[in-house]
Amino acid sequence: MSTDGRVIVVGSVNVDLVARVDHLPAAGETVGDARFERHAGGKGANQATAAARLGARVAFVGAVGDDPLAVEAREALAIERIDLGELATRAGPTGVALILVDRHGENVIAVAPGANGELQPDDVAGAFERLGVEPVDLVLVGLEVPSAAARSALAAARAAGARTVLNPSPVTAVDRSVLAFVDILVPNRLELVQIVAADERRAGRTPDPDATPEGLASTLLGATGDGPGVREAVVVTLGAAGAIIVRSNGPSVVVAAPRVDVLDTVGAGDTFVGALAADLAARRSLEDAVRRAVVAAAQSTTRRGARGGMPTADELETVLRG
Repeated sequence: MSTDGRVIVVGSVNVDLVARVDHLPAAGETVGDARFERHAGGKGANQATAAARLGARVAFVGAVGDDPLAVEAREALAIERIDLGELATRAGPTGVALILVDRHGENVIAVAPGANGELQPDDVAGAFERLGVEPVDLVLVGLEVPSAAARSALAAARAAGARTVLNPSPVTAVDRSVLAFVDILVPNRLELVQIVAADERRAGRTPDPDATPEGLASTLLGATGDGPGVREAVVVTLGAAGAIIVRSNGPSVVVAAPRVDVLDTVGAGDTFVGALAADLAARRSLEDAVRRAVVAAAQSTTRRGARGGMPTADELETVLRG
């Protein structure tokens, strides 16, 4: 796929330490007979990989440590032909994710951010200046880096005229001052509930426990009495149910996911976000990009590892042709 602009990712780089278990343990429970695996990870790096495999030109802004895991993490991204000129090295450990996956493919994750937590607004500003961010570029920002760095990236991208996408995972400090710089917000259902609940509490209101994803997303769009909001759309990922597009102008669209034999859901959300970014950078419509991203995410669950199932452009096109 040829693109008019780059996908510039500001986000995390981790190494995933995975234990596959029969069932996810309850508090205080020890589960034996786990199978251990190690994979390249980090939501930002995963999303960059997903976009690169679909043909996007990708540049990465982030940080790794000065330990052996950093070498492993860099090599995994270099293989994908991602521009790593702005992947900094910091003294200390590289980020690590501890992941448990059960026999149904469901998972729980704990992240030790390491060098990801050292990324500063000045680092982002310098990286954007050297990269020469342009209006044709798509800037994708995640929140496994400090919120100040993420906000700086969104503001700098908006100032350069680039389209911005925020994946608010994990949900940290997502308020109207951040949403003011977001063109497309891509939360999952839980993240959406958390963002809206916090927004409602700041406005002195009680969150509606019965609100639909569409209703919740609509409260974050455009400028309201509560302040600025997402400019273009909120795209809510719904797991096996697909996704819903809630736009500031135009009707909402539900995009169903294809049925697949699920082996591992780790990385499915990152595949969706990276695929979405790749297609938006290629100037596809938002609806078309979401439809393709839903299929890419579904395909990613059929193989193990956060990046193991991410499709290439040829693989995705084959599935889309049916």
